[in-house]
Amino acid sequence: MTEALDDILLVESHERVATVTLNRPHRRNALSRALYRRIPEALRELDADAAVDVIILTGCDPAFCAGVDLKELGDAPPADASGGGRSEWRGPLPPLSKPVIGAINGVAVTGGLELALACDFLVASERAAFADTHARVGIMPGDGLTVRLAEAVGVRRAKEMSITGNFVPAKKAYELGLVNHVVAHEELLPFCTQLAADILSNDQAGGRQMLDLYDQVTDTTAHEGWEIEDRVSRAWEGAGYDTEEVARRRQGIVDRGQQQRRRSIES
Repeated sequence: MTEALDDILLVESHERVATVTLNRPHRRNALSRALYRRIPEALRELDADAAVDVIILTGCDPAFCAGVDLKELGDAPPADASGGGRSEWRGPLPPLSKPVIGAINGVAVTGGLELALACDFLVASERAAFADTHARVGIMPGDGLTVRLAEAVGVRRAKEMSITGNFVPAKKAYELGLVNHVVAHEELLPFCTQLAADILSNDQAGGRQMLDLYDQVTDTTAHEGWEIEDRVSRAWEGAGYDTEEVARRRQGIVDRGQQQRRRSIES
């Protein structure tokens, strides 16, 4: 079956939010060579698009991503299954300045789990499930799974997932800290869109600096992290900022907090 490059990944933008959808439902959105190459290309384009501030990454039902396409894997060495060798960056996604919300609509398995872990944070449908089946297939991860899964759930739980290959359902994934939220399936994209709206309500330059700061700090030791944070914080303040605008945003935060507390009490 020949697939058109433009059909395997759908991109839709609305009100500064871009939704990127893996579109190989007949293969449970498995990562063919073409799709593996197309995802970072599309996200780089969106990162450079001044009309986009937030990216949502999801899959066409019924799966998020079943990992590397095993049909292609059978015809090529594992190192080439993603499209001809390692990329110049670490992981399946390139370095991005804008936040990527992973909307996990179904299973995220092995390479699909690595793709999910590359997002800044995850929201799971009640139908989602996560598994690392590298050991079951007989290949080794190359997109940062042993680093990012351990960061997300702890080394012992990550080891258990990897050497058992067991599936972790959405509710358990939330308990382990792998996902931030679990919502009804039909509410997945609306919920992520609301989170995107929350992001859009903040200072975008500040938010992107925070993302970069987290990446720097979590990529080093705690001691070095403190030094990096102090250096970036001083540089950010040293560039100067509008104190009146900061005061306005502070009051907005207070008002929003009061509204959220009222909604929580009413519900």
